[in-house]
Amino acid sequence: MYVYDEHDRQILEERVAQFRDQTDRALAGELSESEFLPLRLQNGLYVQRLAPMLRICIPYGMLRSEQLRRLARITRDYDKGYAHFTTRQNVQLNWPALEDVPDILAELAEVEMHANQTSGNCIRNTTTDQFAGVQSDEITDPRPYCEIIRQWSTYHPEFAFLPRKFKVAVNASEHSDRAAIQVHDIGLQMVRNDAGELGFRVHVGGGLGRTPMVGPVIREFLPELDLLTYLEAILRVYNRYGRRDNKYKARIKILVKALTPEGFAERVEAEWSHIKDSPTRLTREAIDGMKEYFTEPDYEALEDNPTELAEARSQSKAFDNWVSRNIDQHKKPGYAIVTLTLKKTGTPPGDVSDLQLEQIAEIADRFSLGEARVTHEQNVVLADVRQDQLHELWQAIRPMGFATANLNTLTDMICCPGGDYCALANAKSIPVAESIQRRFDNLDFLYDLGNIDLNISGCMNACGHHHVGHIGVLGVDKKGEEYYQISLGGSSQHDATIGKILGPSFAREDMPEVVEKLIGVYVENRTEEEEFLDTYRRIGIAPFKERVYA
Repeated sequence: MYVYDEHDRQILEERVAQFRDQTDRALAGELSESEFLPLRLQNGLYVQRLAPMLRICIPYGMLRSEQLRRLARITRDYDKGYAHFTTRQNVQLNWPALEDVPDILAELAEVEMHANQTSGNCIRNTTTDQFAGVQSDEITDPRPYCEIIRQWSTYHPEFAFLPRKFKVAVNASEHSDRAAIQVHDIGLQMVRNDAGELGFRVHVGGGLGRTPMVGPVIREFLPELDLLTYLEAILRVYNRYGRRDNKYKARIKILVKALTPEGFAERVEAEWSHIKDSPTRLTREAIDGMKEYFTEPDYEALEDNPTELAEARSQSKAFDNWVSRNIDQHKKPGYAIVTLTLKKTGTPPGDVSDLQLEQIAEIADRFSLGEARVTHEQNVVLADVRQDQLHELWQAIRPMGFATANLNTLTDMICCPGGDYCALANAKSIPVAESIQRRFDNLDFLYDLGNIDLNISGCMNACGHHHVGHIGVLGVDKKGEEYYQISLGGSSQHDATIGKILGPSFAREDMPEVVEKLIGVYVENRTEEEEFLDTYRRIGIAPFKERVYA
């Protein structure tokens, strides 16, 4: 994991001091709201429905136990005792006081954390797969490249005020995309060419919101050393041609569509030809130096699938279910990747209390080399757990609320904070999530249904990624009342697709029954090997629409 040097610390301390002065002047009336707005946004501070919201960056999702403990204390001392993990590997505080934010940032800086560029029209937190570095099907570890992008993009003077916000994601798994790269402004898939050389397939112009799009490929293979110069060329083209007269048409996806992917790629290549050999071009020494921060731990030589694990699974159905659902294969024999689900019924998806943050820190120290990871799906991962300690871990996390064995099922849903907090939301998301969780509370039935992505957003900004859910739920306003629109067939994986709207929206109280009817159509029509998305793609939307609106 990247550790700050003296330059990083100095930059961060100076930024905290700068924002403290800006906040003091804003509170004193020396800065107007319009003047303070871009300054606070680039330090992660929003104005929400009931209070400010501070979004804290978690680069590529990784947290040391000391950082978790500091987040717990900040949550307890400056907020109401809980925080919220987002779909972009950030954490949000929903109730900080404006005058306390500089103190919060100063405390974060002490443990190498910050809120820089978590908002505003700049390059946001670079995200990646939560299994990076430990999964068996990985081209290479993407985290060094994420850190390189983070350092390059932080305070980049040319890209501090882009036409709109800008998001980059990197994926290195051959068989899955847990980072949803094709619905980002830039999505980088790590690949090897026919000669075995490492590089990137470059997607540009993906995104959700009012105009959801899957990002097309503009370059099939970008050599590894050309990463930053090519990103710079993309950003320059966007900065020059992106619209600034209409924020709803200012995202890079609108520019790519207007120019066509081919036309946009031509402009990028032309710009790149002038800068590809500039000092920004990466060197082998720079990449190797960054990789030294992400070296493997001293793994022990362990037996895979030890006898004690098999015995514990045979003696407890609950433990066996948890292992089947919440454990993924590690690249090292005898180790496992464990996902702690933050989707216990009755708790807003992604929410975590100050006590739970401290508990995660404790179990990370005990079982996973002192590190944890935040996921795109609003859960937490322990990446390096010994298989012979899985039963002990499971027993430890059950009273903490982290052992719900519903990973990747219908109730392991993505959900934005919605109208309970967000000033932009048209409708509440959290009550809908809870009502669906309560309707589908039988784990055996959930396992029979297989993997289903249910994503809920409270407005068209799509923070809950409803467009790419197998079942997507969007809160809409109808003459001052909250209703919910359904879409079907979305995916954020390598086969990324935008879901199709089912039809007219539904009242909140109808949502559990509507979802139950959709599931019923799937169960009646699936073949033995099909999951929900497979059946939907085979039979189409018509049977679902007919059942729901009958």
